[in-house]
Amino acid sequence: MVPLDGTGWEHNREEVAGRMGGGGRTAELRESPSETGGYQVEYYGRRLDSLFHDAPVTTLAFTFPTEYLVEQGVARLQSLALELARELPFNFGYASFALVSTQGSWAEGDWNITEALLARYPGLDAPHARRFSSVLGTRALGPYWLTFLGQPLLGQLGGIDALRNALPFPEVSVLPMDGDRVLVTLDEWPDPIDTQTKSVPPQYRALARLMEPFLFQYEGEDLPLDRSDTNRWIRRFL
Repeated sequence: MVPLDGTGWEHNREEVAGRMGGGGRTAELRESPSETGGYQVEYYGRRLDSLFHDAPVTTLAFTFPTEYLVEQGVARLQSLALELARELPFNFGYASFALVSTQGSWAEGDWNITEALLARYPGLDAPHARRFSSVLGTRALGPYWLTFLGQPLLGQLGGIDALRNALPFPEVSVLPMDGDRVLVTLDEWPDPIDTQTKSVPPQYRALARLMEPFLFQYEGEDLPLDRSDTNRWIRRFL
């Protein structure tokens, strides 16, 4: 761990961008190891030809506190997400409300409460960037408020025309991006989707159906409980 003074920034820059040989790279920026829910950045650089991971992919995750959305407004957050995405050679990405655990350390919390919240609010996410960086490959994790699609995933889904045909809803926008990529916005605001008061919006189910052949799933029989739960969670809109 290093503080973010000039020396610390140079150290992180070297870890992420300066050492091209060897294995993967990891960098995490957060306000304090004792805090959860504030600003946080996670970067997991994986060699795509790594022999130590099933389907490695370099993963970058940004966490903002809910107060940022409330204070800055949805247009500012959406603009920032798009600005960041323009700089990244992504296959799949997204933005949504989320229950955040620093470094994915879910064992530190009450999992019964977490499960109850996720069961009630399918529009939430429970991200685990480190784990998925080892296994996601070119697959998707499902439909989200902002869903970024690049190659090869966008081509596998049928391209922009297929997206527009599958999502004929007034709430949905499909924005082409440079590099044969696209941003799909499923609603004006991010929605946790409280299933005790409303049904799942149809555009979420429609995009999930289009993505179904390319959704990530752990494979094999007699999967551990956490992997079975992950499989069900990723398919929650189907």
